[in-house]
Amino acid sequence: MRIYQQDCLLVVIDIQQRLFPHIHQHEELAQRSAKLIQGLKILDIPMIVTQQYTAGLGGTIEPVQNALGEIQPIEKMTFSCCGEPNVMKALHRIDRKNTLLIGIETHVCVLQTALDLIEAGYQPILIEDCVSSRNPNDKRVAIDRMRGSGVIVSTYESILFELLGVSGTDTFKQISKLVK
Repeated sequence: MRIYQQDCLLVVIDIQQRLFPHIHQHEELAQRSAKLIQGLKILDIPMIVTQQYTAGLGGTIEPVQNALGEIQPIEKMTFSCCGEPNVMKALHRIDRKNTLLIGIETHVCVLQTALDLIEAGYQPILIEDCVSSRNPNDKRVAIDRMRGSGVIVSTYESILFELLGVSGTDTFKQISKLVK
């Protein structure tokens, strides 16, 4: 299934300060996530950002928050973003079914969100190189489960060029410069 600009959005899940240093390959995750967000902004893709129990886990990490700019996070206590009514309201308001997912941890909040999105009639697209867990095996098992449940798996660079669809434009030049 092809993914198009006009029918997708991004959900940034809980990339927060206190948990982040314990995440496997966290520095690479921060860089790729920020680049993806910047690229999706160039493509005018709507975004939702969540934070799990901000008082305990802190805010969104600086590189990701800088890329997001003015987008305000939605506070949640449930592991699944779909368990937070304000997230569901935002999804309904945006009204796009292809839901790009990035964040932490893959085997908890990202997994539960992806499975719940499928049940709610959405098509989750997991951006594999923009998710992680403390333990790499937890990430691997969660991705296997998601893939088996119908989640599409992609990478940040692949999805940017898939959404772009054509070369030779100013937008193509901006995206190409970003991923180099």
